[in-house]
Amino acid sequence: MGSEYRLRDFDFQYPPELVAQYPLPDRAASRLLIVDRSTGSIRHETFTHVPELLAPGDVLVRNVSRVIRARLHGVRENGATAEVLLAHPEADGTWLALVHPGGKLKVGRRIRFGNDAEVEIVEVLRGGLRRLRWSGTMSPEDIMGKYGEVPLPPYIHRAPEPADRERYQTVFAKEDGSIAAPTAGLHFTREILAALERRGVLITDVSLHVGPGTFKPVESEDVSKHHMLAEQYTMPPETADAIDRARATSRTVWAVGTTTVRVLETVGATGQLHPSTGWTELFIYPPYEFKVVGALLTNFHRPQSTLFMLVAAFAGLELIRAAYAEAIEQRYRLFSYGDAMAIV
Repeated sequence: MGSEYRLRDFDFQYPPELVAQYPLPDRAASRLLIVDRSTGSIRHETFTHVPELLAPGDVLVRNVSRVIRARLHGVRENGATAEVLLAHPEADGTWLALVHPGGKLKVGRRIRFGNDAEVEIVEVLRGGLRRLRWSGTMSPEDIMGKYGEVPLPPYIHRAPEPADRERYQTVFAKEDGSIAAPTAGLHFTREILAALERRGVLITDVSLHVGPGTFKPVESEDVSKHHMLAEQYTMPPETADAIDRARATSRTVWAVGTTTVRVLETVGATGQLHPSTGWTELFIYPPYEFKVVGALLTNFHRPQSTLFMLVAAFAGLELIRAAYAEAIEQRYRLFSYGDAMAIV
């Protein structure tokens, strides 16, 4: 059964100059667009206002995955350059990755990184992924440490700079594995987290290692035919318990970012949450009945992306389109290093 919405329903126009190329000097100085689903109202604050939105006893769930330096530039056997964006390791020691130029890099082709290591492409998989086998004197992790770059998204039209290693990372990141930042968390500072705790908000964690599935383009006009590539998540016992207690007492569960939403809705699909580690292919688009998440902190997302579809499912497509139009009119900064939105 197809979706009642088409891909074109999730399109919108924006001035390219609104795409943030650098983060603000102060993480918490970002603007905050607050969207109220019950009234349809839209108002403007700064991110420092976030603690006032939450009530004592609410639960704030954040994604603590760390961004790895997953983008590598190497040399092919013919001397031409190649780019590898590592996704994640497999149990057999191979890695899945995106490569460029994809048309040239077929099974059997090799890419070398300095004098330390090389990879051989051993399999071509769906979604543009390649399976890579490593050889050489250094581990993939050490190769990333020596040669890897911060994998800034393609709409940031500059090379990564040393400051990005810290700024394209949340202050609470602790589990290596993402190839893109869970960007809603980039606005948090230790001071804002402390203010939330003083207010009586319980802060708890999940992890979802952001991979190609999050940003793979939707290509089918019937969005229900899009397949999300699997991404690894963990729901710790203390987080599952905290959320179940909050729901039992009618407290609000706040998700920091779309990746956190996908963990909570994956684990909560059958009702009560249970600790788990696994892989999720959950693709959320309208209409969708949210079973766990009661409020969402998020960034502004690209048109026709799975992330924009998720927030459209949460807020309603017409309201989220109106909110984006308001943000663009008010010259909000867009996308990964841009401003934030709270949907309550």
